[in-house]
Amino acid sequence: CSMEQRDTHRRRAIMLETLALNEAFGEACPASAPFFGYMGAAAALIFANLGAAYGTAKSGVGICSMGVMHPTLIMKSIIPVVMAGVIGIYGFIIAVVVGTKIKEPIGGGTGSAVVPQYTLFAAFGHLGSGLTGGLSGLAAGMAIGIVGDAGVRATAQQPKLFVGMILILIFAEALGLYGLIVALIMSSAGGGTCPEN
Repeated sequence: CSMEQRDTHRRRAIMLETLALNEAFGEACPASAPFFGYMGAAAALIFANLGAAYGTAKSGVGICSMGVMHPTLIMKSIIPVVMAGVIGIYGFIIAVVVGTKIKEPIGGGTGSAVVPQYTLFAAFGHLGSGLTGGLSGLAAGMAIGIVGDAGVRATAQQPKLFVGMILILIFAEALGLYGLIVALIMSSAGGGTCPEN
Protein backbone atom coordinates (compact mmCIF):
# COMPACT_ATOMS: atom_id res chain seq x y z
CA CYS A 1 0.00 0.00 0.00
CA SER A 2 2.84 2.40 0.83
CA MET A 3 4.43 1.60 -2.55
CA GLU A 4 1.19 2.60 -4.27
CA GLN A 5 1.07 5.81 -2.26
CA ARG A 6 4.65 6.61 -3.24
CA ASP A 7 3.80 6.03 -6.92
CA THR A 8 0.73 8.21 -6.57
CA HIS A 9 2.76 10.99 -4.92
CA ARG A 10 5.44 10.72 -7.60
CA ARG A 11 2.85 10.88 -10.38
CA ARG A 12 1.17 13.85 -8.72
CA ALA A 13 4.53 15.64 -8.38
CA ILE A 14 5.32 15.04 -12.06
CA MET A 15 1.86 16.27 -13.03
CA LEU A 16 2.24 19.43 -10.92
CA GLU A 17 5.68 20.05 -12.39
CA THR A 18 4.26 19.67 -15.90
CA LEU A 19 1.40 22.04 -15.06
CA ALA A 20 3.89 24.57 -13.69
CA LEU A 21 5.83 24.40 -16.96
CA ASN A 22 2.69 24.86 -19.02
CA GLU A 23 1.26 27.64 -16.87
CA ALA A 24 4.00 30.14 -17.65
CA PHE A 25 1.42 31.70 -19.96
CA GLY A 26 -0.80 33.76 -17.65
CA GLU A 27 -3.54 36.30 -18.14
CA ALA A 28 -1.12 39.07 -19.13
CA CYS A 29 0.71 36.91 -21.67
CA PRO A 30 -1.58 34.13 -22.92
CA ALA A 31 -0.52 31.67 -25.59
CA SER A 32 -3.11 33.22 -27.92
CA ALA A 33 -1.51 36.69 -27.86
CA PRO A 34 0.64 36.19 -31.00
CA PHE A 35 -2.51 35.21 -32.91
CA PHE A 36 -3.96 38.68 -32.39
CA GLY A 37 -0.69 40.33 -33.37
CA TYR A 38 -0.40 38.34 -36.58
CA MET A 39 -4.07 39.01 -37.37
CA GLY A 40 -3.27 42.73 -37.12
CA ALA A 41 -0.42 42.36 -39.61
CA ALA A 42 -2.62 40.30 -41.93
CA ALA A 43 -5.55 42.73 -41.68
CA ALA A 44 -3.31 45.68 -42.56
CA LEU A 45 -2.00 44.03 -45.71
CA ILE A 46 -5.24 42.36 -46.81
CA PHE A 47 -7.56 45.36 -46.45
CA ALA A 48 -5.05 47.86 -47.85
CA ASN A 49 -4.44 45.61 -50.85
CA LEU A 50 -8.18 45.21 -51.36
CA GLY A 51 -8.46 48.99 -51.52
CA ALA A 52 -5.45 49.26 -53.82
CA ALA A 53 -6.78 46.55 -56.12
CA TYR A 54 -10.23 48.14 -56.30
CA GLY A 55 -8.75 51.59 -56.97
CA THR A 56 -6.44 50.23 -59.66
CA ALA A 57 -9.18 48.20 -61.37
CA LYS A 58 -11.83 50.93 -61.29
CA SER A 59 -9.41 53.62 -62.51
CA GLY A 60 -8.02 51.24 -65.12
CA VAL A 61 -11.47 50.63 -66.57
CA GLY A 62 -11.97 54.40 -66.89
CA ILE A 63 -8.55 54.83 -68.53
CA CYS A 64 -9.21 52.03 -71.03
CA SER A 65 -12.61 53.35 -72.06
CA MET A 66 -11.27 56.92 -72.32
CA GLY A 67 -8.17 55.76 -74.22
CA VAL A 68 -10.25 54.48 -77.13
CA MET A 69 -11.22 58.04 -78.12
CA HIS A 70 -8.20 59.92 -76.69
CA PRO A 71 -5.13 57.65 -76.72
CA THR A 72 -2.75 60.60 -76.17
CA LEU A 73 -4.18 61.18 -72.66
CA ILE A 74 -3.48 57.68 -71.32
CA MET A 75 -0.15 58.49 -69.64
CA LYS A 76 -1.56 61.68 -68.13
CA SER A 77 -4.51 59.72 -66.74
CA ILE A 78 -2.41 57.01 -65.09
CA ILE A 79 -2.10 59.07 -61.87
CA PRO A 80 -5.10 57.41 -60.09
CA VAL A 81 -3.56 53.98 -60.68
CA VAL A 82 -0.26 55.09 -59.12
CA MET A 83 -2.04 56.64 -56.13
CA ALA A 84 -4.05 53.45 -55.60
CA GLY A 85 -0.83 51.43 -55.65
CA VAL A 86 0.63 53.60 -52.89
CA ILE A 87 -2.23 52.48 -50.62
CA GLY A 88 -0.94 48.91 -50.90
CA ILE A 89 2.51 50.13 -49.82
CA TYR A 90 0.97 51.69 -46.68
CA GLY A 91 -0.52 48.33 -45.75
CA PHE A 92 2.78 46.60 -46.43
CA ILE A 93 4.65 49.02 -44.13
CA ILE A 94 2.20 48.46 -41.28
CA ALA A 95 2.30 44.68 -41.71
CA VAL A 96 6.11 44.64 -41.61
CA VAL A 97 6.29 46.91 -38.55
CA VAL A 98 3.69 44.88 -36.64
CA GLY A 99 5.10 41.52 -37.74
CA THR A 100 8.60 42.36 -36.56
CA LYS A 101 7.37 43.42 -33.11
CA ILE A 102 5.72 40.08 -32.31
CA LYS A 103 7.98 38.17 -29.91
CA GLU A 104 8.05 34.39 -29.80
CA PRO A 105 8.26 32.52 -26.47
CA ILE A 106 11.69 31.44 -25.31
CA GLY A 107 12.68 28.13 -23.73
CA GLY A 108 10.62 25.02 -24.12
CA GLY A 109 13.46 22.54 -24.32
CA THR A 110 13.62 19.39 -22.27
CA GLY A 111 12.73 20.24 -18.70
CA SER A 112 12.70 24.01 -19.24
CA ALA A 113 9.62 26.17 -19.09
CA VAL A 114 8.22 28.03 -22.08
CA VAL A 115 8.49 31.70 -21.14
CA PRO A 116 6.14 34.07 -23.02
CA GLN A 117 7.54 37.40 -24.22
CA TYR A 118 4.50 38.97 -25.90
CA THR A 119 1.80 40.66 -23.82
CA LEU A 120 -1.91 40.75 -24.57
CA PHE A 121 -1.77 44.55 -24.38
CA ALA A 122 0.77 44.66 -27.22
CA ALA A 123 -1.21 42.06 -29.18
CA PHE A 124 -4.43 44.09 -29.04
CA GLY A 125 -2.46 47.22 -29.91
CA HIS A 126 -1.08 45.49 -32.98
CA LEU A 127 -4.51 44.16 -33.94
CA GLY A 128 -5.98 47.66 -33.65
CA SER A 129 -3.05 49.05 -35.58
CA GLY A 130 -3.56 46.63 -38.46
CA LEU A 131 -7.30 47.21 -38.62
CA THR A 132 -6.83 50.99 -38.51
CA GLY A 133 -4.34 51.05 -41.36
CA GLY A 134 -6.03 48.35 -43.41
CA LEU A 135 -9.58 49.69 -43.28
CA SER A 136 -8.37 53.26 -43.88
CA GLY A 137 -6.53 51.95 -46.94
CA LEU A 138 -9.66 50.16 -48.12
CA ALA A 139 -11.70 53.36 -47.84
CA ALA A 140 -9.02 55.43 -49.58
CA GLY A 141 -8.67 52.89 -52.38
CA MET A 142 -12.41 52.86 -53.02
CA ALA A 143 -12.49 56.67 -53.12
CA ILE A 144 -9.50 56.80 -55.50
CA GLY A 145 -11.10 54.20 -57.77
CA ILE A 146 -14.45 55.95 -58.05
CA VAL A 147 -12.93 59.42 -58.50
CA GLY A 148 -10.28 58.11 -60.89
CA ASP A 149 -12.83 56.36 -63.09
CA ALA A 150 -15.12 59.36 -63.41
CA GLY A 151 -12.26 61.86 -63.41
CA VAL A 152 -10.27 60.47 -66.34
CA ARG A 153 -13.41 60.21 -68.47
CA ALA A 154 -14.42 63.79 -67.63
CA THR A 155 -10.87 65.12 -68.14
CA ALA A 156 -10.84 63.69 -71.66
CA GLN A 157 -13.87 65.84 -72.51
CA GLN A 158 -12.92 68.91 -70.45
CA PRO A 159 -9.16 69.28 -69.75
CA LYS A 160 -9.79 72.03 -67.17
CA LEU A 161 -11.09 69.34 -64.77
CA PHE A 162 -7.63 67.78 -64.45
CA VAL A 163 -6.44 69.95 -61.52
CA GLY A 164 -9.71 69.39 -59.67
CA MET A 165 -9.44 65.63 -60.17
CA ILE A 166 -5.88 65.62 -58.82
CA LEU A 167 -6.94 67.59 -55.71
CA ILE A 168 -9.77 65.14 -55.02
CA LEU A 169 -7.38 62.21 -55.44
CA ILE A 170 -4.89 63.82 -53.03
CA PHE A 171 -7.54 64.18 -50.34
CA ALA A 172 -8.67 60.59 -50.93
CA GLU A 173 -5.05 59.42 -50.59
CA ALA A 174 -4.77 61.41 -47.36
CA LEU A 175 -7.34 59.07 -45.77
CA GLY A 176 -4.93 56.18 -46.19
CA LEU A 177 -2.05 58.32 -44.90
CA TYR A 178 -4.02 59.17 -41.75
CA GLY A 179 -4.56 55.46 -41.17
CA LEU A 180 -0.84 54.78 -41.66
CA ILE A 181 0.18 57.45 -39.14
CA VAL A 182 -2.27 56.31 -36.46
CA ALA A 183 -1.39 52.66 -37.08
CA LEU A 184 2.32 53.35 -36.57
CA ILE A 185 1.57 55.24 -33.35
CA MET A 186 -0.62 52.39 -32.08
CA SER A 187 1.93 49.73 -32.98
CA SER A 188 4.70 51.54 -31.10
CA ALA A 189 2.74 51.70 -27.82
CA GLY A 190 4.68 49.82 -25.16
CA GLY A 191 3.20 46.49 -24.22
CA GLY A 192 5.20 46.01 -21.02
CA THR A 193 6.81 42.74 -20.10
CA CYS A 194 5.39 39.41 -19.11
CA PRO A 195 5.42 38.87 -15.32
CA GLU A 196 7.86 36.35 -13.91
CA ASN A 197 6.24 33.27 -12.42
